[in-house]
Amino acid sequence: MKLAGFNFTKISVEKKKSSFKDLKIETQINLTEIQEIKQETVKSKDSLLGVDFSYIINYAPNIALLEFKGHCVLVLDSKKLKDILKDWKDKKLDPEFRTAIFNLILIKSNIKALQYEEELNLPLHFRLPSISVSQEDLNKK
Repeated sequence: MKLAGFNFTKISVEKKKSSFKDLKIETQINLTEIQEIKQETVKSKDSLLGVDFSYIINYAPNIALLEFKGHCVLVLDSKKLKDILKDWKDKKLDPEFRTAIFNLILIKSNIKALQYEEELNLPLHFRLPSISVSQEDLNKK
């Protein structure tokens, strides 16, 4: 599976309160549509798959909401594409494909979310890596 395109169709960011009392951050990813993209300009044995999604970061209770909707285009072999479309009709997806597409959405959306969280002075919705001093290092002084 290769990524051929990714774009956001909607970005909505709203901060309702400045108080973070009882803050609980919830995230949700949904795939809203999966369909084959017909192409006639390039002859290839690979096929194109379009995936529409939504990704929501909810700062509860009613503190802030970040919503992203978008579309990505994937290049797949024809057999894999047919399997995915068949599974989608039954509203189930192969765990390997679902994990790959969710990770792709998370990578692209989280970068945007971090930018907006910084601009709105919201706590980050996930913990960034950080470095700390170990007790061993302190004892070396």
